[in-house]
Order: sequence, then C-alpha cells, then structure tokens
Amino acid sequence: MKVLSKALLAATLTGLFSASVLAADFTLKIQSSDPSGDLNYKLQQEWAERVELMSNGRIDIALLPVGSIVKHTETLSSIKLGIIDGHVTATGYFSGKDPAFGLIGNMVGAWSDTTQLLQYMNYGGGNELMTELYAPYGVKFIGASTTGVESFISKKPLNGVDDLKGLKLRAPEGLVQQVFAAAGATPVNLPGSEVFTGLSKGVIDAADYTVFSTNQKAGMNDIATHPVQPGFHSLPLIDISISQKKWDAMPADLQEILTTSVRDFSYDITTQLKIADQAAVTEAQNNPNITIHDWSGDERKKFREIAKTQWKVFAERSPNAQKVYDSVTLFLTSNGLL
Repeated sequence: MKVLSKALLAATLTGLFSASVLAADFTLKIQSSDPSGDLNYKLQQEWAERVELMSNGRIDIALLPVGSIVKHTETLSSIKLGIIDGHVTATGYFSGKDPAFGLIGNMVGAWSDTTQLLQYMNYGGGNELMTELYAPYGVKFIGASTTGVESFISKKPLNGVDDLKGLKLRAPEGLVQQVFAAAGATPVNLPGSEVFTGLSKGVIDAADYTVFSTNQKAGMNDIATHPVQPGFHSLPLIDISISQKKWDAMPADLQEILTTSVRDFSYDITTQLKIADQAAVTEAQNNPNITIHDWSGDERKKFREIAKTQWKVFAERSPNAQKVYDSVTLFLTSNGLL
C-alpha cells in the first residue's frame, strides 16, 4: 500500500511539474481595449479562465485592461514586436494602418444584428479575410466576436436622418465619421474617455459610443436624454488574436481549444450584453426624463443608403479595403440583406 501511495505521489508530482512547464511555455499576455470595470472586460476575464480550465492549465492568459502596456491603437504593432502576446480589441482601431481594418471593423449600417456579422465571419469568408489581413503583421487571427448594435446617445430628439443635419457628434475617425458627415452631421474627434464630459459641457450634442446598457450604467442617458435604441448604425467587429510565433509553437489540440473558446465567447458576450440591454431599456423607460427613440424602417433605410455610398468611397483607399467591400457586399447580396 505504501509503495502504491509513493507511486501515485510521484505520478502526481510529475504531472504537476509537467503542467507548470507547459503553462510557462504558453503564458499569453493579452491586452483588452476595454476598461476593467466594464461588463465586456468581465466576460473577457471569464473567457480567459475557461481557456485555462479547458487546457488543463497548459494555457495561462494574463488579461490586461485597455492602456495597461500600450495604447489601444498600438496593440497590432506591439504583438509583432513581442511587447504583448495578443489582444481582444475592436479591429477598426487599426484603420490608420490600412483602411481595410476600418471597413471590416465597422461597416456602418451593414449589420442589423449580431448573428449577421458572426455568420459572415464564421461562414461567409470573413475569418479567412482577417487571417490574410493580419498575416503581414505576424499576428494570428483566432476568431471574431462583437458586442451588439450600438445605441446612439443624444441630447436632442432624433427621429430620423433629417435630425442628424448640423448635429455635433462624437464619432471615431474613419468610416463612421465619413458616413455621419455625409448624412449632414458635424463629427467631432473625442476619445471615448471624454464623451461624458463632452456631452456635459456642450462640446458635443450626441455620440456614437457603445451599447445601451453600458451607456445607461455610465449615466450617459441622464445627460443625453434622447437615446436611439435599437441602434441604427454601428456593430463593431471584435477580434481575438495572438502572436503568430506563439500560435505556431502550440500543439494542434491547444490551437483547437483557443479557436473553439473564441466561438463560445462570441455567443456568451452577445447574449449577456443583449440581456443587459433589455434590463437597461426597462430601467430607462421608467425614468420620466429619458425618451427612447426607435427609428422607423424607412428612416433606417435612408441612413443605410447614405452609408452604402461611403462604403464604396472608403473601398477605393486601398486594395485590401476593396477586397473587404467585395467580400461583405457579396455576402449581404447572396443572403438577401442588401
């Protein structure tokens, strides 16, 4: 019995030692584009913990909030340089490197719900295209996610496209700004961290920011009391990617665990944010100071027609952007969505 116990102990110690070596080999320092207090970040942490469990400790993900090591716009370059091992981020942040990232990262007005975008990415050629776009940067695209169709924050009543004319609104650089400018609005450059202050001080009257529940929790709807929900414009692509070198060093089973875990994460985050949005909408409806505006189908179509003209213009900015435009519009057309 004593001999058996020693053998078991030795086997256990050997297993633990082997696991610790493997875990050290596959520790991934991954920076998020979300702050630590957001629900998005909490769900990303849960994903990281699931990966560790599924891999029996062979993959250890050290998740870091936005700006911990580099700016959110610098993660792509930093992965190649080995400063970080990966990111969970909005792909559109890299439109300065190639307009293609801005187009695939947030093709304004293209998607009316999360399933459409994820179907395109997973089954319509999007994942393969992202793999091709990231290859020159030494980055392995693992998989796609998103949040939800973003609400629109406004201090002024917005019931349709005509109400956008002259509206001072915060919008990120690139296609989003371009579409809103074409619709007659006046886009203003502001980082996300300054949206609340900008609205409070009257620097802007409205903002493209994020989903309804996050806006509600942050008090955005209390100062900009005319939100548009459901949103009509923005559904960002969120990608989870790591260093190609790290990926190539992994055995096939760990690569499959990561790939499968990202698909699970995309369902988890979109579902949980939808539940949170529904609760936040109910809360806002019970506040007599907040008026939620739901655009009619005709008004949404008007905005989309404006957006479609800008997709074409944006596609002309690089050969890769044209590839994105051709790929997405083919999918939309083939599925009766255009």
